[in-house]
Amino acid sequence: MVDDPVLDQRLAERLRRERARLDLSLEALAERSGVSRAMISKVERGEASPTAALLGRLCAGLGITLVALFADDERPPEPLSRGADQATWRDPETGYVRRDVSPAGFGPFEIVEVSFPPGARVVFDKAWHGRPVDQQVWVLDGVLEMTLGHTRYRLEGGDCLHMCIDRPIAYHNPTKRPVRYAVVLAREPRHA
Repeated sequence: MVDDPVLDQRLAERLRRERARLDLSLEALAERSGVSRAMISKVERGEASPTAALLGRLCAGLGITLVALFADDERPPEPLSRGADQATWRDPETGYVRRDVSPAGFGPFEIVEVSFPPGARVVFDKAWHGRPVDQQVWVLDGVLEMTLGHTRYRLEGGDCLHMCIDRPIAYHNPTKRPVRYAVVLAREPRHA
């Protein structure tokens, strides 16, 4: 379910395409993202399993969201997204699992469901190089602590936080139970 070599290869290809679209060398992306040139090369060749934090740094350097990175541009647009067909990915460092819920190519929003293990923490700490993106985090079950810039929020079941992805963001599950939440964000324009 979550160890999907096709998805891993798609991530590698998407990173290469986005870097080429911006006409960035490996060195330039390394400087913008804070990820070493060697690691970027390994990820783009599919030789390394990137963590969520590493992917977040690369996305910040490319000016795209994680949702855009995980998008399957080859899937034809369809209004129904069946649970069994939704792509999932597990962060090798924290064990958090993200699932792309939204139908491919429909609507102005993307929805991702996340299951975050007890005690897990993911920090997206790099400066953002893209247009600001509106995002909302809706906690479905459990407790999630979020830090947006210098402001900390504690979200519990049913709470929803709006933010703009334009500064560092940290997610933390301070409890001994998993937390499940949905991320809803404005869909970015797809690039050819």
